[in-house]
Amino acid sequence: MFSKKMVAVLLVSGALGFAACGTGTETSTNHDSTDHTQMGNTNESSQTAAQVAMATLSGTTADTSVTGNMRFQPQGDGKVKMTLEITVDKMAGKSVAVHLHEHSECGDHGNHAGGHWNPTGENHGKWGEGAFHSGDFGNITLDAAGKGTLEVSSDRWTVGGNEKTNVMNKTVVVHSGVDDLKSQPSGNSGSRIGCGIIQ
Repeated sequence: MFSKKMVAVLLVSGALGFAACGTGTETSTNHDSTDHTQMGNTNESSQTAAQVAMATLSGTTADTSVTGNMRFQPQGDGKVKMTLEITVDKMAGKSVAVHLHEHSECGDHGNHAGGHWNPTGENHGKWGEGAFHSGDFGNITLDAAGKGTLEVSSDRWTVGGNEKTNVMNKTVVVHSGVDDLKSQPSGNSGSRIGCGIIQ
C-alpha cells in the first residue's frame, strides 16, 4: 500500500514530466519556423536572379540574317547594365543602328515595334550628349565577320520598375543604315532588318 505522501510525490513527478513534453513540442515548432525562413531566403534569391531581362534577335526579312541578344542586368549601384552581341553577316565591315522601340511586337518586318522608346519625351540624339531617347544606342560597328558588341550602364533603365524606366516588353530593333544622331524622330536609320522582344 502507498502512503499519502508517496502518492503526492508521484502526482508531482507526473505533472513535471508532462510539462517537459510540452516544452519539447514548442521547440519542434520553432525548428519548423526556422526552416520556413530559410525557404523564404531562397525564394528571394530566385527573384533577384529573375530581374535579368533579355531579347533574342532575329531577322525581319528573308534576305538578311540577324542573330544575337541584348541583356539587361541590374547592378548594385542602381544602374542597369546592357550588353549587346550581334551578328549581321551581310553588313560585315559596316555599322548599323540599334535602338529600343516602344511596343512588344516584331511583326510586319519590325514595323509593329512602333517608334523609339522615349518615355521622357526628349528629342532623338546621341547617347549621353544633350537630349536623347532612353532607347538611343546609336551605331554598332561590325567586324569582318559581321559581329559587333556594345555595353552601356544607365540609371535610365530598370527591369520591372516604373513605366518611365522599365525595359521589359520593349523591342530591340536593328536597322539597315546608320543613325545620323540628329534627324527627328529616329535618326534616318534605314529599314528594320532585325528585331527582338525584351522579356
